[in-house]
Amino acid sequence: MAHGDDLLRLLPPVLRARGYRLYLEGGRRLVDLYLQGGRAILGHKAPGFLLELKNAGERGLFSGLPHPLEGRLLRALALIFPQRSFRLYQDRDSLERALDSLGCKTEDIPPWRPLSGEPQLVSSSLLLPVLPLPLGPEVLVLTREQDELLPPGDLIPPVILAPGARAIHQLIRFMKEAKAPRLSLGKSSFEGRGIYLRVKSELGEEGYRDLFKKFLEGGYLIPPVKEEPLIIPPELSKGEWVKLRSLVEA
Repeated sequence: MAHGDDLLRLLPPVLRARGYRLYLEGGRRLVDLYLQGGRAILGHKAPGFLLELKNAGERGLFSGLPHPLEGRLLRALALIFPQRSFRLYQDRDSLERALDSLGCKTEDIPPWRPLSGEPQLVSSSLLLPVLPLPLGPEVLVLTREQDELLPPGDLIPPVILAPGARAIHQLIRFMKEAKAPRLSLGKSSFEGRGIYLRVKSELGEEGYRDLFKKFLEGGYLIPPVKEEPLIIPPELSKGEWVKLRSLVEA
């Protein structure tokens, strides 16, 4: 069983996802604080996503072949990571095989999360950004020096590139407009940075399982893996916000 799947199986079947909420069999609704590990930071079914997917699909662009959309996605990424180079990979396995040529593994590379306040943008290291690309591709950010050492990445089907490029431009707008939540963490189980909350290291696996159940009963899905951060959505009703604060600040 994949890491975290045992906790996700505590959920009833999810019939629909919209915005930052999950709609379950039986009529229950959950506020999603997991957001596919950050890939749904713009919400499930972000605006324009299906239209881009449909337009590329109607042109039959399902194969990994050269297409101008690759350049469009790379130019969008350069707006967030100036003076960097990029590689695109079909999946995590393909990415890991490429990293073998540099003598490193994915767990050795720091992630970059939008609005995390983390300083990796000025770092000279490789980066693995967590981007709103629910269908892929995997993106590796390199310095220009590293660019000369790494072989070309994968050819990504344009049906995946199209919504990806749009999502990056939406992410840039999101980063300009989103505001960090105000929470009084005090003696709670969490510590925060930006829109992200992390469980304090002293909480063990059993303690995290109990915390997962507590949030689930309260109407919130938190990450099924302790090491992943909670993500505070920008759109919460007054009631959802009050309940979330009571759970987080306890």
